Amino acid sequence: MSQATAANVRISVAAARQRGFTLIELIVVIVIICSLAAIGLDRLLGYQELAEKASMEATAQNIKMGLQMRLAELLIANRQSEVAQLESENPLRWLQEEPANYRGEYREPVAPGNWYYDEKEHQLVYAVNRGSNLEVGGEKEIKLLRFRPQVVKQTVEASGSKVLTPVGVTLTPVTPYQWRNNSPNA
Repeated sequence: MSQATAANVRISVAAARQRGFTLIELIVVIVIICSLAAIGLDRLLGYQELAEKASMEATAQNIKMGLQMRLAELLIANRQSEVAQLESENPLRWLQEEPANYRGEYREPVAPGNWYYDEKEHQLVYAVNRGSNLEVGGEKEIKLLRFRPQVVKQTVEASGSKVLTPVGVTLTPVTPYQWRNNSPNA
């Protein structure tokens, strides 16, 4: 082989390398892009679940505040005999405005991400949309959080006798639930 032919072969090999990626390089780039996409999607879902949890807890807190205001109205008006009804009535009646994701009074679960009032059980129910880190009563498959208004009573001494009187109202979970630490930064 002459020097001119060897030089032409080297030039054509160098030109071939400059034309594009090798198959291995292309596969490595695709694997890296897929890995980054998977990590990004996992983080996005984690943030969505955190947002749902925060929204659900804020709505529950607003409902609890509405119940407390109704209790105060009854106590101020000296209508303590009506306080027990708070435990069996729909607590959303006492809100000035219903939450946007409240679907009304039903006996069957509604679409995930919504609240409804179970008339039969007298419970306020939230149907969880994203609950991969949610445990309800030790079970991971149930995605309904059930709450019941509960009047808090305390024994008070009045006119020499002890009387059980309402001092507050709260919204308690029917079944304990816990959102495990699902921080996307963890």
